[in-house]
Amino acid sequence: MAADEPDPAVVPTARAAGKLNHGFDLGGEPQARLSSRFFAAGAVIVEVVPLYRVRQAAQLLAVSDDTMRRWADSGRVATVKDAAGRTVVDGASLARFAEDLAAGAPEAAGVEVVHESARNRLTGLVTRVLRDTVMAQVELQCGPYRVVSLMSREAADELGLEPGVLAVAAVKATNVVVEVPRLGRDGERAGA
Repeated sequence: MAADEPDPAVVPTARAAGKLNHGFDLGGEPQARLSSRFFAAGAVIVEVVPLYRVRQAAQLLAVSDDTMRRWADSGRVATVKDAAGRTVVDGASLARFAEDLAAGAPEAAGVEVVHESARNRLTGLVTRVLRDTVMAQVELQCGPYRVVSLMSREAADELGLEPGVLAVAAVKATNVVVEVPRLGRDGERAGA
């Protein structure tokens, strides 16, 4: 086991206790980053990067469930089984795949715009987060579109932004605001 990885026996215990919350506050307990994938909060190891069901991954990539399953069956998209035995895609792997998929898509240049919105909300996966002592650059892959936001490091840390995390880029003028959707009752991000 690598030094920056948690004890694998602890992670299922935290999942079973329902204490995984994608790296957010655990009732005031101190948190320590173990790696880009895990936080330690007291005696609980918290997984930062979520797992997405096949249907959720398909929605994020704007493809059918069947296409996503075919990609998984052919090995184009790596999948694993979750604790309940369901096929899931690791968020970080899905983010990398979304980038690769978008890189091969034809450009939208030359398309005439007939309607536009003053405010757009683009749901996608965080693909990269560059942090320094004050600022953070967050990149999202929203379907075929790459969106980049500059924000304070504190904001990026508070939102738990890491590659593979589901986020919403709210775009108005030259500003991009990144939002994290509310978690549903079953611990999954709503709207996925």
